Amino acid sequence: MKIAVASGKGGTGKTIIATSLALVWENPTFLDCDVEGPNAHLLLHPTIEESRPVTVTVPRVNEIDCNLCGECADFCRSNALAVLPRKWMVFEQLCHSCGGCRLVCPTGAIYEENRRIGEVRFGRRDHIPFVQGELDEGEAHPIPIIEEVLRHSGDQGDVILDSPPGTSCSMIEVAEAADVVLLVTEPTPFGLHDLNLAVRALKEIRRPAAILVNRADWGADEVRDFARSEDIPILLEIPHILKVAEGYARSRPLVESAPEFRSAFALLKSQLRSLTRETAA
Repeated sequence: MKIAVASGKGGTGKTIIATSLALVWENPTFLDCDVEGPNAHLLLHPTIEESRPVTVTVPRVNEIDCNLCGECADFCRSNALAVLPRKWMVFEQLCHSCGGCRLVCPTGAIYEENRRIGEVRFGRRDHIPFVQGELDEGEAHPIPIIEEVLRHSGDQGDVILDSPPGTSCSMIEVAEAADVVLLVTEPTPFGLHDLNLAVRALKEIRRPAAILVNRADWGADEVRDFARSEDIPILLEIPHILKVAEGYARSRPLVESAPEFRSAFALLKSQLRSLTRETAA
């Protein structure tokens, strides 16, 4: 069973929910897929045992064989190549590593080299295997890092995926790998607006969703009305609790700052299992 914890916008409390869910789960694997701003390690405090670079291929040219015909640049839809009257150029951060330029080159002048774009870290927090990806500063394409993190979800056992926020390709990549998506929202105009976008995105890829409302005591009636209209269950509502905010500032998960919520998260786990079974049926 793979559970993606996502949110339409940043700042809803997605990671503090994902890490607390992991702490009440039996032997889950935790994957931090928010590679542009990974921070689950700040709450889970895993011991990092290994780090591996993630690379992508970029084109290079053998200038002796290149006749500057420009067919490679005409083919490239990412505009990563430019062929001038006396020079061949590649803009590495625009390249999507499709390899098409090499295939269309009539003289075979193009070859490929690996270029680092980030890394994946491996560790453990007690009974929780921990995998985290991080995109290098200034890089533009997080998907290869996310794909590398997801490759370590394994075929056995349960997996909790801390998804990137928003509704971009990064979130969709993680949601497609999950059996069910738990959307963390807050009862604000921005929260409701972006929750709507996230629900629309999940319907497009046919992924079942459930909702968790954080800071629900701010007034969650509109979120509840929206959930009813979309036939999406709200599995848990968490009020704004000062000691949870103080604990977060000190890198403490919610279920450690407010242990009275452990039973609620245990129930949440059971509800997510049931939702997955219902969808599979």
